[in-house]
Amino acid sequence: MSAELTIVIPAKNERETLPRLLESLTRQDYEGMCETRVIVADAKSTDGTVEAALSFRGRLAVEVIEGGLPSVGRNAGARLATTPYVLFLDADVELPEPTLLRRALWRMRRRRLHLATTNISCREGSVFDDALYAGNNFMQYVGSLLKPFATGMFMLFDREAFWQLGGFNERALFAEDYLLSKGVARVRFRIVRGGVVTTNRRFQKLGHGRMVWMFFKTMLHSWNDKYFLKDQGYWEESEV
Repeated sequence: MSAELTIVIPAKNERETLPRLLESLTRQDYEGMCETRVIVADAKSTDGTVEAALSFRGRLAVEVIEGGLPSVGRNAGARLATTPYVLFLDADVELPEPTLLRRALWRMRRRRLHLATTNISCREGSVFDDALYAGNNFMQYVGSLLKPFATGMFMLFDREAFWQLGGFNERALFAEDYLLSKGVARVRFRIVRGGVVTTNRRFQKLGHGRMVWMFFKTMLHSWNDKYFLKDQGYWEESEV
């Protein structure tokens, strides 16, 4: 089959988490997985992230390019894509279900979607972590009815629609994934059954209360794009 998907993963010092993601990609039952370009946009990692990524050559079509902030790295990878679809994944997620990519691409084709996402759960998280990700999943569902909401953990885009929206705003310092996803037409957005798993490191660094407050403020400023051009304190205590 001709290539239809490119995967882009922004990363910085993800030596511990990136191999888990790449390993989960090797288990996907999507028939084009071996030919799918997996582009790791590395933001000057110093912990062996690049070497870890390249160790999967032979099992995946992995390549490493220069990255930066997540929006910069994602756009850099997307510029290299020539396929109809581009999947953006965060480096600290895993795809536990081997059918997820195949089902997501089928939904994209069948419904002529511009963006598909999925649910998020936390690996080895606390009750509070699970509750917050459940809240995120609920807001994604609400978004599917009103205004699309998706995170960079899993964003499967129609490549042409992605660039028509302008790609990720590289001036955005906060919630650049939400800023882009809310521009998608509601009828061209779906949530794919199942989900990805991620770590609880965001909560560990910022605290549950602060993460909830930042999420709440994001919703309040959903119509104010300038709000997302300021850091809002996220990068002060968190890594790329």
